[in-house]
Amino acid sequence: MAEKIRRHAIRMVHLARASHIGSALSISDILAVLYGDILNYDHKNPLDSERDRFILSKGHACVALYAVLAESGFYEASDLETYGNDYSKFMNHVSHSVPGVEFSTGSLGHGLPYGVGKALAGKISQLTFRTYVLLSDGELDEGSNWEALLFAAHHGLDALVAIVDYNKLQSLTTVSGTLGLEPLVDKFRAFGCDVIEVDGHDHAQLKLAFSARYPGKPLVVIAHTTKGKGISFMENKVEWHYRSPNQEEMMIALSELEFYHA
Repeated sequence: MAEKIRRHAIRMVHLARASHIGSALSISDILAVLYGDILNYDHKNPLDSERDRFILSKGHACVALYAVLAESGFYEASDLETYGNDYSKFMNHVSHSVPGVEFSTGSLGHGLPYGVGKALAGKISQLTFRTYVLLSDGELDEGSNWEALLFAAHHGLDALVAIVDYNKLQSLTTVSGTLGLEPLVDKFRAFGCDVIEVDGHDHAQLKLAFSARYPGKPLVVIAHTTKGKGISFMENKVEWHYRSPNQEEMMIALSELEFYHA
């Protein structure tokens, strides 16, 4: 599943001459585990009230989500070829017009507050679904996330799981050089959350973390990842936040994926 996500993502970004392939590659393993092993969903009934909610707060990495939804049966993989085209529902930031997408995102700092609202609604309605929100590390510069965590902890929203894609690069440089987040684990715990740190490309670790639940507390999973994971010339290279692969680069990247294992 993770390899298929990466293949789709690279082709989509190349064809659309779009950006953010590095961000999509860093979360491919996370999405593969969520949709392959964790989330309760029915692609034939995407609005089932008991479905688990997944929100991609880092909406610029939309090609990875569009890809995993196609592989999970929400629509045909051939539909992905329209990504980034005029009038396509597959917009360059994730759109809820796409089946299986819960919330349109792109302006950072909105996904977690929305997810907290969903988790609270589920608790009030006595529904059993869980809400998973995937954030970027740079997105934690937004104060709205910390307000949302305070609210979630105050209301004991233990059906909420916030996942941080901690690839340590944002926009034009490193996270530490932009606005340091450390000690990140201590910060989340001080805000009333339980925290698990994992290798964000280790499927077994991810599965165990996403399955965990701590009564009365929201869970934060810090997934240590590599931006551009799986493609040698993209890994840990900040320029692939914005660059689009040309034909030759796309072919090299697809070739490398034949030998990639998380």
